[in-house]
Amino acid sequence: MVEGGPLQIVFFGTPDFALATLDALLGSRHRVVGVVTQPDRPRGRGQHVAESPVKRRAVDAGLPVHQPAGLKDAAFLEAIAALQADLGVVAAYGRILSDRVLALPRLGFLNVHASLLPRYRGAAPVHRAVIAGDTETGVTIMRVVKALDAGPMLAIERRPIDPNETSDRVESDLARIGADLLVRTIDALAQGRAREMPQDETQATYAPRLTKDEGLVDWTQSSQHVHNLIRGLHPWPHAFTFVESRRVILRRSEISDTANVHEEPGTVLEAHGDRLVVATGAGALRLVDVQPEGKRVMGIRDFLSGHTLRAGDRFAAAPQQR
Repeated sequence: MVEGGPLQIVFFGTPDFALATLDALLGSRHRVVGVVTQPDRPRGRGQHVAESPVKRRAVDAGLPVHQPAGLKDAAFLEAIAALQADLGVVAAYGRILSDRVLALPRLGFLNVHASLLPRYRGAAPVHRAVIAGDTETGVTIMRVVKALDAGPMLAIERRPIDPNETSDRVESDLARIGADLLVRTIDALAQGRAREMPQDETQATYAPRLTKDEGLVDWTQSSQHVHNLIRGLHPWPHAFTFVESRRVILRRSEISDTANVHEEPGTVLEAHGDRLVVATGAGALRLVDVQPEGKRVMGIRDFLSGHTLRAGDRFAAAPQQR
């Protein structure tokens, strides 16, 4: 490689979040020489075997695609070594890279991570930031090391979080921001201008994978807490509650301006027209879009036309018998 010239890059990524980065690399002066993504797996309600979004994009672009079941596979390691990549790039690949993989590109690996490191290391940084009620997030370009998201940082870009934004909107925007930031960082690396800064380990926090059980709403929490949970768990696994024996998924909400709430948490305060307002441990929450289990997403007017709810009824943390 000529000093300052284009780099040969091997790309590791799997979900939609990674597409913006792959597209940015394909549109840059650098050359993607191969793509590594997770094996095809059953997805969706029908559990039909499907390719990852990154695989589909890579195939369309005519790129070599590798889908190892394990990163220690000798044939896989040999194939990646044969690419003679200068640099590896990771964007939501879904596995921790082994030392042998990390050693293959001569300049190592960079990762596009959707948080302001060292905060929210791990699998679900965007969702955890929204659930926590953070008003700011961002993207960090970091060097990949064996420890989870602990490598030195090369670039950071910040982005505010709107009080009513859901995780999918924030993540989509961070994917775009991260892709652009990565290409600029690679340009700097190729030209010898990149600088690395160690993370402050005392400020590190962890963002574990989401689980379905986390979606169960505790109405004794504040309206702000429940609102953050609803938007943070969208588009998966979603917050949910029960009305008698019926499970209801909560898709969108707003903090209610209802004053002087004295009813027990979970009590329906209003249920008419487009308004469904529920008491919480502190304040009240207005539900905007809901989804009865097994049915479509609907606005409150449609929901109330098919479900008898009145002021005084209760949302609960488990099915209630009549």
